[in-house]
Amino acid sequence: MSEQRNLYIGGLEEEVTEAVLKAAFLPFGDIVDVSIPVDAGSQKTRGFGFVQFESVEDAAAAVDNMNDSEVYGRRIRVNYARPLPKAGHGKAVWDATDDWLRDQQKEDDKDFLESEKSERRADDGMQPALTADTG
Repeated sequence: MSEQRNLYIGGLEEEVTEAVLKAAFLPFGDIVDVSIPVDAGSQKTRGFGFVQFESVEDAAAAVDNMNDSEVYGRRIRVNYARPLPKAGHGKAVWDATDDWLRDQQKEDDKDFLESEKSERRADDGMQPALTADTG
């Protein structure tokens, strides 16, 4: 189990606010902080957010129970957040942050696609078998 208390929540609908995100995760324990990054140009949310729990156990319970659940009609992905990288030599802090956010989104998209593929395979396996009537 990860020793992290910080969670990455991907796949959020635009209408999801920090208050909504906090309410969705509050049943799993005390929350220290909730944030949903906003695009500086459009002032719209970027489709993901972060929740920091008071305890590691509460964070683990949230991952176990909320990953692949729905919020505002969209399936969300809940994973442990990776720490922000330290700014590189001669590289602006915001460049490192943008790279990190892009990597988080790529990982979230990859996990979502894998989940969709496995769901389709499971659904295909549940189709009734067609048999020829040889009468």
